[in-house]
Amino acid sequence: MSGVHRHLGFLLLTEAVLCAAATRFQDVLSHGRTSVTSYKKLQGWSSDQNKWNEKLYPFWEEGDPRWKDCWKGGRVTAKLDTDSPALVGSNVTFVVTLQFPKCQKEDNDGNIIYERNCTQDPPASQDQQVYVYNWTEWIDNCGWENCTSNHSHNVFPDGRPFPHYPGWRRRNFVYVFHTFGQYYQTTGRSSVMFSLNTANITLGKHVMAVSIYRRGHSAYLPIATASTIYVVTDKIPIFVSMFQKHDRNISDSIFIKDSPITFDVKIHDPTYYLNNSAISYKWNFGDGSGLFVASSSTTSHTYTLQGNFTLNLTVQAIIPVPCQPVTPTALLPTSAVTTGVSSNSDTSTAVESMEDNPDGGCHIYRNGYYRTGISIVEGILEVNIIQMMSIQMTESQAENSLVDFVVTCQGSLPTDVCTVVSDPTCQVSKSVVCDPIIVTDECLLTIRRAFEEPGTYCINITLGDDTSQALASALISVNGGSSSGTTEGVFIFLGLLAVFAAIGAFVLYKRYKQYKPIERSAGEAENQKGLTAYFSNFKAIFFPNSTERNPLLKSKPGIV
Repeated sequence: MSGVHRHLGFLLLTEAVLCAAATRFQDVLSHGRTSVTSYKKLQGWSSDQNKWNEKLYPFWEEGDPRWKDCWKGGRVTAKLDTDSPALVGSNVTFVVTLQFPKCQKEDNDGNIIYERNCTQDPPASQDQQVYVYNWTEWIDNCGWENCTSNHSHNVFPDGRPFPHYPGWRRRNFVYVFHTFGQYYQTTGRSSVMFSLNTANITLGKHVMAVSIYRRGHSAYLPIATASTIYVVTDKIPIFVSMFQKHDRNISDSIFIKDSPITFDVKIHDPTYYLNNSAISYKWNFGDGSGLFVASSSTTSHTYTLQGNFTLNLTVQAIIPVPCQPVTPTALLPTSAVTTGVSSNSDTSTAVESMEDNPDGGCHIYRNGYYRTGISIVEGILEVNIIQMMSIQMTESQAENSLVDFVVTCQGSLPTDVCTVVSDPTCQVSKSVVCDPIIVTDECLLTIRRAFEEPGTYCINITLGDDTSQALASALISVNGGSSSGTTEGVFIFLGLLAVFAAIGAFVLYKRYKQYKPIERSAGEAENQKGLTAYFSNFKAIFFPNSTERNPLLKSKPGIV
């Protein structure tokens, strides 16, 4: 009897030694990182203490020479991306993309082929497709599941069979993900995406690693590994963009006084976890204007004083959840399950409580915070074109038409001016000219620009300083620059004027021919006054350059 006991003890000892020597998922996937020993189970994931089938899925350390021959034509690399950070309770998504050696790609059947017309294509006819791996041919010849030698080939490293969804035989890569002391395995093609719920993941930074294997004749061979950091937080991830009409650089946090600033809040919620939540936005602009609460993610505010201010924003989401008891643990993220008490915006922790809500449900309160400093300066608020004048030139200077634009602005003094000449629709730019300027007193300057061809143009004049800029636009019709063209235009105008004068004289003659005024002297006086006004207007039309009494030109600024 004692011999039997000794035999059983020997068998148990042998089994224990074999189990200790067996390769586990932790050994293959941790890559030297310390594995988590205490954790909450992730839905659909398994413990990394399970055995790994190293015969079907060989494990190679980094630097093993076998990596050089695991793929034809070079090394395959894997890129692992995530939409982290994720609000606890929401899903975090990961995407793995395989990057093949140059001139290789995956076709519609999941095979790896050489691209046509590529410099690294192997010698072959252009009419014949060359394969790196023709897995379709393997499947057609064997049927995989019908072949005795390959019947056990369609299983994961832990021995579980592949799921038989449509097209599963065309998925020639096996992806094994590892995080938080657990693993998740799936088949796929050259790119795989999956989501992980974060309800049972502790707050903070974590590592997601993936190992990728490709289909082989007798086993799956490792081709690439990748890892990335993802973050789980109980603060709502938010980003605030700011826009102001005349602001020159939106990234320098310098804005203009007396001009509204638009604030647009973006909540990072790629899995739409907060879709059914009530979200409020509490603004404190730091200028003594008080606290503003809004339900819209976009708001505007106007600073009326210059200086430096601190902007504070609190975003609060009231998330409906089922009313279930909450058992707090040391590894679970802090949460607030309540129905009638709002969270304190100045603290990152919350109180757990359970109460009946009038609508029959419970809520979780989550907050997000944003704080930044901004500077308010005077800036350029407005630009106006008050006058446009065509410049008379001699025949030797008549290659281009010159136009002077008299411009004023409000606010700070500009340091540069830019003129954009476009087509009449203001859509197609024809020329851009920028010049530095020095304005020491008031914002009044003349900008001279040349036009090569006659026509109608859209003019955009921008005045700017270090922090702001403002724009004025106008449509202008430019005549030809040559003197002959100008003379021709004058003669055409005079001819038309003579015709209209003859017609007018004939109409007046027909109207007043039979009328004889009783008081001749009074009529003569009125006719004399009318003729004086008529000839004054006539002079203003034909002699526009005689403007020596125009007070606007006494302080004409310098020309840019």
